Amino acid sequence: AVYNRSQNTGPMSSEYLTPSNEKKDVASATEHKDGQSSANNGESETLSKKQRKKLMRHQKWEEERNLRKQKRKEKRQKRSLERKNQGEEGGEFVGRKRLRKEVTPSSPLRLMIDCSFDNLMMFKDVRKLHKQIQRCYSVNRRAMRPVQFYLTSLGGQLKQNMDKTDEGWINWKDITVKTEAYHEVVAKEELVYLTSDSPNVLTELDETKAYVIGGLVDHNHHKGITFKRAQELGIDHAQLPLNSFVKMNSRKVLAVNHVFEIMLVYLEKENWQEAFFTILPLRKGAVPLGQEGTATEDEEEESDRDSDTAETVTQNTTDNKQD
Repeated sequence: AVYNRSQNTGPMSSEYLTPSNEKKDVASATEHKDGQSSANNGESETLSKKQRKKLMRHQKWEEERNLRKQKRKEKRQKRSLERKNQGEEGGEFVGRKRLRKEVTPSSPLRLMIDCSFDNLMMFKDVRKLHKQIQRCYSVNRRAMRPVQFYLTSLGGQLKQNMDKTDEGWINWKDITVKTEAYHEVVAKEELVYLTSDSPNVLTELDETKAYVIGGLVDHNHHKGITFKRAQELGIDHAQLPLNSFVKMNSRKVLAVNHVFEIMLVYLEKENWQEAFFTILPLRKGAVPLGQEGTATEDEEEESDRDSDTAETVTQNTTDNKQD
């Protein structure tokens, strides 16, 4: 048979290869394979002793992957069994979940953070306020007597920062979040605004009331604003009894979460002095009334740097700022 190349445009099939062509192809393939093998051998021979050890360790680690996985599983099962046995025996377990079950019933007292000062703060201060709110939420969840926690007038820069950096906040439990103002959420006669400009001193907590903390980090730029707002709305106001228990040697600042935590500790201990000194560190210049104490320049500078505040405190009641 005569093969006509012009009738077949595809690749030449093997049946039309001559023996000489077949030999050439086989020889070429063999040379290519031998070349690859030589390259691999040369590559392995170029590995240093340290590299070979590293390679062996990696291979061993890969081989033992399933064994490690099984050991982790057994360890988790063992811990789970131990916790279960502790619960059946009535033993104490210090895990957060167990502690949360052992707390006393929540207090009916309401603590509200007024977030209506958003337009008065720089964005860096808004971020500080966000962190303070996170702290309030965290301590309230772990408190022995948690309060009814409210965020009011939430919006603007604060909400944008919360949405961007802490998307999980929308799943927070045991908190009421409102875009409305506090006086639109709770009846005015039930409200007490905490501000150190108030002439009224808080001696005890009324659990039927809702106490409002000003959510403002202003570095003392807006003096008396919370007191003025309370007066304009015609609601009750009061200051914490700091001057009855604490000596302040210089202007000091209490963050929103400091005020919040002081209230929580008082609910548990029913002792203002213990509440103040559980929360306020001595390095901030706070000492029990009657004891001498002098704040250093370094401490004053540190206080200014820590001015994540909603409340400013001085030794003179009329000059205090606790917003």
